[in-house]
Amino acid sequence: MTTSDAPDSQDDFPGLPPIDFSGMIISFGTSALINLGAMPDPEGGPLRQDLAAAKQTIDMLAMLKDKTKGNLTHEEEQLLNKLVLDLRLAFVNATGGKAP
Repeated sequence: MTTSDAPDSQDDFPGLPPIDFSGMIISFGTSALINLGAMPDPEGGPLRQDLAAAKQTIDMLAMLKDKTKGNLTHEEEQLLNKLVLDLRLAFVNATGGKAP
């Protein structure tokens, strides 16, 4: 299903950010930070850690970085590179030195 095949338009859900590559990877990054226990759950729950889920998300972003090389705008590439680096450092800090 493409975004044009979606049953509802973006206008039907005000307050949501536009659907674009940068928004998608920021969403993944936010998920990783929540799983690292670095951000509260948006549902209002307590801080929690799920290091396996955080690692998987970081690994997916790294794979996406490799697979999209040469196909991103300069800004998208910079954002993705910085996000992967920052999340890897946060993972190392959360695990006491283990790299994802």
